[in-house]
Amino acid sequence: MAKGEGSEQYSNASLLNKPDSSDGIILARKEPSNRLSICNKLCYAIGGAPYQITGCALGFFLQIYLLDVAQLDPFYASIILFVGRAWDAVTDPTVGFLVSRSRWTRFGRMLPWILFSTPLAVLSYFLIWYVPPFEDGKVIWYLIFYCVFQTCQTCFHVPYSALTMFISTDQKERDSATAYRMTVEVMGTLLGTAIQGQIVGMANAPCVPGPDDIGANMSNFSHPVGLNLSEPITLEHTKTAYMIASGIICAIYVLCAIVLFFGVREKKESARPRTVPLSFFQGIKLVMGHGPYAKLVLTFLFTSLAFMLLEGNFALFCSYTLGFRNDFQNILLVIMLSATLTIPFWQWFLTRFGKKTAVCTGTLSVVPFMILVVCIKSNLYVTYLVSFAAGVGVAAAFLLPWSMLPDVVDDFQVQNPDSTGHEALFYSFYVFFTKFASGISLGISTLSLDFAGYISRGCSQPEEVNLTLKVLVSIAPIILIIIGVSILYWYPINEERRQGNRKLLQEMRENESDSDSEPTEMALMI
Repeated sequence: MAKGEGSEQYSNASLLNKPDSSDGIILARKEPSNRLSICNKLCYAIGGAPYQITGCALGFFLQIYLLDVAQLDPFYASIILFVGRAWDAVTDPTVGFLVSRSRWTRFGRMLPWILFSTPLAVLSYFLIWYVPPFEDGKVIWYLIFYCVFQTCQTCFHVPYSALTMFISTDQKERDSATAYRMTVEVMGTLLGTAIQGQIVGMANAPCVPGPDDIGANMSNFSHPVGLNLSEPITLEHTKTAYMIASGIICAIYVLCAIVLFFGVREKKESARPRTVPLSFFQGIKLVMGHGPYAKLVLTFLFTSLAFMLLEGNFALFCSYTLGFRNDFQNILLVIMLSATLTIPFWQWFLTRFGKKTAVCTGTLSVVPFMILVVCIKSNLYVTYLVSFAAGVGVAAAFLLPWSMLPDVVDDFQVQNPDSTGHEALFYSFYVFFTKFASGISLGISTLSLDFAGYISRGCSQPEEVNLTLKVLVSIAPIILIIIGVSILYWYPINEERRQGNRKLLQEMRENESDSDSEPTEMALMI
């Protein structure tokens, strides 16, 4: 209702402030350029799928791949995960800084970055999932290609994220396009989980029994259902399955990039004239000096850390602590399916009750299920039900951060009308802080498994490993979520302020267009 009232006030204000018919003609000409067709929104949304498909595959499967398929020592696996994520975090503000200084081309400012980064990103991603035929240089191999992929992915995703501010000046249209994008991105996570999980799951090599497993019930660690036991699955089959899955994902990546490039056009009039380019450290000071942005970043820093800890360790938790070695990929698929189905609900919820309320409700809704999944007795059907319910909160975690970032950028523009052209910095520094912290968390979590005595491809793990996994998927994420929601309490941009910023920005743009049209009218009169 608040949004509707804001729109009505804006319409009335426009009629009162623009009685002249000539101005009415100008407005009539400008309005269509701010409207996005369904085709435009879909093409824009499809561009977000590669980031989520590859990110989901890496997030859920890279840790278990490095430990059980590439058979790296957990210590070296933790180094790869930490350095790769930390490098990825550093590249985000760097690329954002370069993007903010890039010139306008006939394709725009953002789209050329997306086009030229795609080929190398696809190649490096494929090589991440290839086990080289040598032992001594494995760590360097994975570290190099993981960092190269993260760099190319950043060159794709930072301009794509900032593109939200350049496809339309209408806040309502941007929110609608963001909803399309989040729906497709969650479907991308579903697709990434399905492709990677199902292909790898069909070629899941049997575990290696340890001394404590002799005489134990090995029913949960046998061959996957439906496989011919006369032709046992080997580790080589598992390696091939990972390469097939990565090849399919690479093809989807290229297709989505093509659709985005040819289906979306940046509107130059949406980008206001830029001020003098800032240095790197000036950019940090600028964006972090804006209070609402700093609070929003801290909020989603902690909440995203919670979900990243859950994501990075859930496959190991399902395989070993719950004992569902041959079903973990289906459990992950249920979570992503639930998240995909509930995205429209959260879009309606934030429209009805406001974004801040939606964040609190959606993020906290997953806490009871994080507790249940470690407290209930190991039961596959109950685990499926809990996972489906937890997917509702995952959907909120995907949608809400990206729908709130444009509001912070608008708030900054209202308070700093003479400082423009810094949209990419806001997006890139947001990603920087979350990725850097996630790198630390994933590195520490993998290292903690090493200290607990993790056994690669073991049919069972020591009790210390099971306890560590419970902490990593339940206790630690819950604490992080509570901290993040507590910080959100002080976030100042409510629905009233958001609607006020929308009206003020629209008036600023109208005044700029009027001032630009006056010299033209004078020339015609002369």
